[in-house]
Amino acid sequence: FVAPCEGWRSRSSLSVSRGVKRPFSRQHVRISNDNYLWTLAFSTHPHLGSPPSPPAQTRLPLVLLHGFGGGVGLWAQNLDCLSNSGPVYALDLLGFGRSSRPQFRSDPEGAEELFVEALEEWREKVGLEELVLLGHNLGGYLSAAYTLRYPQRVKHLLLVEPWGFPARPDNPHHSSIPVWIRAMGAVMSPFNPLAGLRLAGPLGPMLVQTIRSDFKQKYSSVFEDNTASDYIYHLNAQTPSGETAFRNMTIPYGWAKRPMLERIGQVQADIPVSFIYGSRSSIDSDSGFAFKKTRPDVEIRVIRGAGHYVFADQPDDFNQTVLQILTRTEKTGNNNTQGLRPSVDTEGPNP
Repeated sequence: FVAPCEGWRSRSSLSVSRGVKRPFSRQHVRISNDNYLWTLAFSTHPHLGSPPSPPAQTRLPLVLLHGFGGGVGLWAQNLDCLSNSGPVYALDLLGFGRSSRPQFRSDPEGAEELFVEALEEWREKVGLEELVLLGHNLGGYLSAAYTLRYPQRVKHLLLVEPWGFPARPDNPHHSSIPVWIRAMGAVMSPFNPLAGLRLAGPLGPMLVQTIRSDFKQKYSSVFEDNTASDYIYHLNAQTPSGETAFRNMTIPYGWAKRPMLERIGQVQADIPVSFIYGSRSSIDSDSGFAFKKTRPDVEIRVIRGAGHYVFADQPDDFNQTVLQILTRTEKTGNNNTQGLRPSVDTEGPNP
């Protein structure tokens, strides 16, 4: 890490620990070539001081992959609830957050492969045989890519506002990535999408607070100050490793060079696939419904009042939705894990 990282490690840990009550471990999981993935692991053991509860059958591990420019801290409002009935792992993608920042291959296929193989090495080191994979934004794209490469490991694929599914439309300015990233990418191209944050120097945190003023509101139940936006800044003030890989995987402005919608149909039919969208998102749900036309069993959930960061905009509804999906996955596998009924709608594509 470069020098600024030392100043935000405690803030990074604080951003998670202030949002959860359940015990968890955190460590760098070492993989090949001196790389490592920063990992938070939540077990099924009850929190100290909480009333005893009847023993529950172990649920399949849930693995959370954040999106472009994100990190594990953004799940602060979800980890406690999601880990209440089973193990949860959240990790910083290779090249992002507190994970190592190697040099990726410049071709999109090579960059994608390094992301996917890092995740597979992580799985082996952690010792997970099977898992439920949930990815947001870029994490959704990589979750689908991992499922295509290692189908025997994934019992359910959950795609939350996934990036990189449709091919570039005739109108290249069509919404495909969050507006704030797209706007910055437009003025910084051909530089890395978030280069402006680093060029801003000491004004970087203020820049994020201005561009992403909504983040303070999204995490107001956890933080009363600018911790969330400061966290976003420090995540992206480091060496742009994963960010450079993302740039090499895209064409202006943020469209995938290798659209996942052209490959997602190859996911094995016995692996359930669910999409979760926000009703107010800048990313529409057309891709999910396009896939559903070829695979009718695909589930699409639209959470009312949520934008692209569904899990932060409406954390309770998001958590309930995921728990219900997990419950159904376990029932399919003859497991009696109980879930909760979310207050959400299943709707057509966003206008």
